[in-house]
Amino acid sequence: MTHWWSRLRPDNFTLALLCTVLLASFLPMRGPAAMVLDDVTDVAIAALFFLHGARLPRESIVAGLLHWRLHLTILACTFVLFPLLGLAFKPLQGWLLTPELYIGVLFLCTLPSTVQSSIAFTSMAGGNVPAAVVSASLSSILGVFLTPLLLALLAGTSGGMHNPGQAIVSIMLQLLVPFVAGHLLRPWIAGWVERQRALLRYTDQATILLVVYSAFGEAVNEGLWSKTPLLSLLGVALVAAVLLGVAMPLITVLARRMGFNRADEITIVFCGSKKSLATGVPIAKVLFAGGSLGAIVLPVMIYHQIQLIVCAVIAKRYARTAPAQDAASPDR
Repeated sequence: MTHWWSRLRPDNFTLALLCTVLLASFLPMRGPAAMVLDDVTDVAIAALFFLHGARLPRESIVAGLLHWRLHLTILACTFVLFPLLGLAFKPLQGWLLTPELYIGVLFLCTLPSTVQSSIAFTSMAGGNVPAAVVSASLSSILGVFLTPLLLALLAGTSGGMHNPGQAIVSIMLQLLVPFVAGHLLRPWIAGWVERQRALLRYTDQATILLVVYSAFGEAVNEGLWSKTPLLSLLGVALVAAVLLGVAMPLITVLARRMGFNRADEITIVFCGSKKSLATGVPIAKVLFAGGSLGAIVLPVMIYHQIQLIVCAVIAKRYARTAPAQDAASPDR
């Protein structure tokens, strides 16, 4: 019983997310205080992506770019397979999902891969870590451009998002420019960043919590919980679970059919199936405004927790079966 619960128990960050949503539900910021919080959040997001850029080693980029076939496969899973799966849930709109929650599901499906957790699970499972570093980082950078374009293509004018071209420019200024600046300054600040890695991890999480509090506070002020039926909230959790449950086996089969070895298969499975909360919440803040923002990021938050639980179990299984598979594999 204890072992079963340890697998399903939410991690500390997820618990903090839940507490943040509760706080925003009962004590949302209003008026001038909400405007100040919004400005503080923008600065925190820019700092977050500046530090992400400073953490990415140039050598990893050069080494990983040589494995282009693997990267194209991961990008296809992230930006082609998932959007198609998102469209498959459209019949649920209106009776199981509210229109805002369905836009949130489409938004989830267009997001780039995670960086830190994709690399961590790839390493735990015995996969190709340098390739995971490049693929996850490349996915995040391309997501700045592809996420708003794909969402505009999938949702059209019903998405409630700003002009896609203007959104891309805004996202570049807030996310990509700080990222590039941090990477260019890496020769001078890399040592400090590495020494502060543990502290900066909590800085990342604090920034996400700040954005979630701001987004949900604004949504609550606009009547999020009164306008969202309980059935729709349960429906979002079900859709997130089904989405991951369909995507991971498809990605695994695809990697094996394409002839990738075990280490590359692991990288494709974890990088291709993950969706980034750290990138998704800031992008949503730029793309959407008003009370719909809280509903739109809700599917991302739920999927985030489900993917952590499922990927942890699968990574341990890969690690446990590694010796037997390595011995039997002809290309290792």
